[in-house]
Amino acid sequence: MAAGDSGTGTGAGAGAGGARGSGPAELGPQELRILVAVAEAGGFSAAAAALGLTQSAVSHSVRGSEAKIGAVLFERGRSGASPTPAGERAVGHARRILRLYEVLGAEARGAGRAGGPAGPGAGADVLEGVIRIAAFRSAALHLLPPALERLTARHPGVRPEVRVVRELGAGTAGEVAAGRADLGIATLGGPSELPPGLLSGVLAREAYALVHPVGHPDPKALPLLDWDENCGSYTRDWWRAQDWIPSATVKAEDDGMVLTMVGRGLGMAILPELSLREAGPAVQITGLGPSGPVRRVGYVTTPESAATLAVRALIRELRSEKG
Repeated sequence: MAAGDSGTGTGAGAGAGGARGSGPAELGPQELRILVAVAEAGGFSAAAAALGLTQSAVSHSVRGSEAKIGAVLFERGRSGASPTPAGERAVGHARRILRLYEVLGAEARGAGRAGGPAGPGAGADVLEGVIRIAAFRSAALHLLPPALERLTARHPGVRPEVRVVRELGAGTAGEVAAGRADLGIATLGGPSELPPGLLSGVLAREAYALVHPVGHPDPKALPLLDWDENCGSYTRDWWRAQDWIPSATVKAEDDGMVLTMVGRGLGMAILPELSLREAGPAVQITGLGPSGPVRRVGYVTTPESAATLAVRALIRELRSEKG
């Protein structure tokens, strides 16, 4: 056990930051950075090394933050420190607040450049800086690229960072709530509700279709191929009403693998339209009719990110893609 990972160290709290007289729950930027570092490093000592601080300063800062908030934020143990439920929420807010500091600088610089020699307000704001996006695989492949192409053509100073996140558990919406993404492309109305406080909007409604090997005489007799991210809530009721769908399924890693296996004659599958864009010549697509299942794909963001210029511009491009 690294000394101090229990959070019991004492020290002067150098670098802890925060205005001590500004209210019991107000944390300064450095205190927020320390909370995030401890959560990401998994311990006080590792966070101290990452931040260039002493372990006692990190421990002192965390204890001070817990006192201000009035909740235990980390479970201390032999293996390090892990966020409590209160800590998860606090660290998510800390990431989001620190992100706003970055956006503040980027938007202020852009407004200054737009003013030019004629002074403030002489032109439109210049968008610059990183925009962080989380998307599930087929959206990252097919929905995002055209929107990002238009966004960066109009605003060359914007630098997109796209992370592919599986739509399991918290999924892309969880990345937004945790402050790791400014905007997520998510499946809406799925088995898990959005984390509280997030904003969302529908970008596309996609019908599911039956996919099977080309020319197979009886595709409904094939094994059903499925993958963990498939949005069961969109298809569950429909599946229950179909007596031809077998109960036994073959699991694959993702929808791309499902399509490959279908093309190899290993089974049939029910896939949404974004996934079907990768269908090769060995795959036949058969519609499920007007009563077939449909999923909603949309964006998810926070209220503060929704007010930033880059996120607003990206949402406009995603909506124009829908049209």
